[in-house]
Amino acid sequence: MDKFLIFTVVGLTLSAVYAIVASGLVLTYATTGIFNFAHGAIGMFVAFSYWQFRFAWGMPTPVALVLALGVLAPAIGLLIDRVIMRGLRGTSEATRLVVSISLLVGLIAVANIVWEPGNSRPFRTFFEGKRIDVFVTTITYHQGITILVAVIVAAGLRWLLHGTRIGVSMRANVDDGTLTLLNGARPNRIAGLSWAVGGFLAGVGGVLIAPTLSLEAGSLSLLIINAYAAAIFGRLRSIPLTFVGAIVIGLTEGYLAGYLPGDNRYLAAFRPAAAVIILFVALLLVPNPRLRDRTHIREYFPAPTHSGMAMMAGAVVVVAVVMVTTLDTVSLISYGPVFSLGIVALSLVPLVGFAGQISLAQLSFGAVGAIAVAHHGVGGSPLGLVLAVVFAALVGIVVALPVMRLSGIYLALATAAFAVALDRWMFNLPDFDIGPVHISIFEVGSVSVDPVRLFGRDFDTPGSLMMLSAVAFALVALLVAALRWSRFGRQLVAMRDSEAACATFGLNLLWPRIGVFAFSAGIAGLGGALYAMQLGSVAPARFGLLNGLPIFIVVVVGGAGLVGSGLFAGSMLFGVLPFTSGWGPVFAKINSMFSGLAGIGLGRHPSGAVPVFSRAVSPLRNDPVVLAAMAVSMAAIYALRIAGLYSNWPFAVLLAAAGALAYLAAVRRSRATTAEEDSGADNEHGERAPVELEWVGITEPWTPAQLARIEQALDLDSIKAEFVKADLDA
Repeated sequence: MDKFLIFTVVGLTLSAVYAIVASGLVLTYATTGIFNFAHGAIGMFVAFSYWQFRFAWGMPTPVALVLALGVLAPAIGLLIDRVIMRGLRGTSEATRLVVSISLLVGLIAVANIVWEPGNSRPFRTFFEGKRIDVFVTTITYHQGITILVAVIVAAGLRWLLHGTRIGVSMRANVDDGTLTLLNGARPNRIAGLSWAVGGFLAGVGGVLIAPTLSLEAGSLSLLIINAYAAAIFGRLRSIPLTFVGAIVIGLTEGYLAGYLPGDNRYLAAFRPAAAVIILFVALLLVPNPRLRDRTHIREYFPAPTHSGMAMMAGAVVVVAVVMVTTLDTVSLISYGPVFSLGIVALSLVPLVGFAGQISLAQLSFGAVGAIAVAHHGVGGSPLGLVLAVVFAALVGIVVALPVMRLSGIYLALATAAFAVALDRWMFNLPDFDIGPVHISIFEVGSVSVDPVRLFGRDFDTPGSLMMLSAVAFALVALLVAALRWSRFGRQLVAMRDSEAACATFGLNLLWPRIGVFAFSAGIAGLGGALYAMQLGSVAPARFGLLNGLPIFIVVVVGGAGLVGSGLFAGSMLFGVLPFTSGWGPVFAKINSMFSGLAGIGLGRHPSGAVPVFSRAVSPLRNDPVVLAAMAVSMAAIYALRIAGLYSNWPFAVLLAAAGALAYLAAVRRSRATTAEEDSGADNEHGERAPVELEWVGITEPWTPAQLARIEQALDLDSIKAEFVKADLDA
């Protein structure tokens, strides 16, 4: 009985923390309509700040609490609302989710810069050593304070939301901000208050739970993901149900800590994964959300062109050849993931960009591919690559089947829960048997991977593996583009735009969802297998949720519906950033925040960065003469590099100079052509050439000369004169 009471107290303490954090999350979502994936990271950052004030600088506890919870935490919430969230109006749910995930990654990066990881930071509890006798057991002052704060928060939020005018306005704001404004409320002020209160509650949870953990940015931020299950219990709306969910989760963890057999190798890691398993189950039990209707969004992703895809695939192979023939072995190993993990990034395009389904588990599917090629590609058998695709696709189907009725944030949380469950439990299991089938995963550590043998050739060097990955990327990119051109691809785009319209026309949405999940997971499995071959041996830590989030972020930042975003993500994350990080520690620290900063700016360009770059280089792309000249000059520069006339640095500078000069020449030629057209070429009779009015502003942007030509074609002055004459006659 004593043991039961002890772990009941432990569970209730965890429940109180989860309730506080989850209530802040529910408050933010219920009043602004944005699910703040960075809620736990805010709590982490405030906990670190409190440690700095209280223990590093020696401030009194009340002063440290006021600065951390009364000033910093609400200020973070207000800053997020003013600078970031207000720019997300008219964007899709995937874009809003990416911005909040970017905040998570960015806050972790900032915390790791300010507070160097690996250092010991003792974090004492409140009134350390003092206890209270409760029946036959005792609880610490810190545990009692935690439970009491949770009760106060519950009562305070209930009063705020239902007993005050501002609370009613907060609840009404998410339903119809315009109508709320007409009734005298101020939506922007309401949203700011919600974010401030949410930041405060996240900070309270972080400060209360930090003494029981090591003060580490990543683990502390993700531990709060346990509170997401409590928020789902409350359906992201109800504070009382959220507290009930927190009690269930906290007590479950407490009792597992006390009664789960510690010597059982298969259950040893189950307790850390229990909360996310509960989250997954809770998501399956929530009421079926309504079919998404068409909403006015600012994203636009045109279908890829055949010529554009051919150029991209060819460019990928050519760039790989240049890298393999000019880089040393160390550089080839460093930049090897550009194409292999670029394939994992590319797997998000059909799922997120075409179908509008959000998945945060793509790198976990890549881990399945790595496991398959490690155990079935022994001796270089190509069967390992085939099974990597097949097994990952099957796991994708297994995940898709129970969550197919979910969409948006619910689907994102379900896939995140799946990924965390793999990280914390499944990937750490020893070998086991299911009937006659022997299952081997990472063998409780790391597993070695043999290089593949294809077409009588061993791909056993960094250069050959990079070439193999590049060719695979080019082929997969063409396959994804072919999907977009197909009837099935058009179904996926229609489903993304309006599920309700698809259902109205009798389309069965189940099989398209399962099919695109399997297709996407299979591509990710191939990328994970190639990545594992490049590493030689892989461990579960390579495929954690935090490692996969930057890939998801940068793909959406590039443009989730564009095939080029996979190449953009692979090049930026595993090419440009490692390259510039070698310039010094300052660049390395800046680069660690790249994913966060890039995602935060997505609200200003919701269609992504790839269209911006594409428009910028359109003069060069549309000028075959300059393009051919650039290709010839770059080929000559490459030939001289192969001949050994200079090293890689002059080679890179000359390539950049050739590209820049070609771009400037193309821009100059384009401006000259435009000026000639705008000067207005009259026909042989001296009359103005006709203007194709229906295409101006669609195929090309407006110019003052074009506007003048359109006004002349419409003859607006004579029409206005006729109206004036008619008025005078009347």
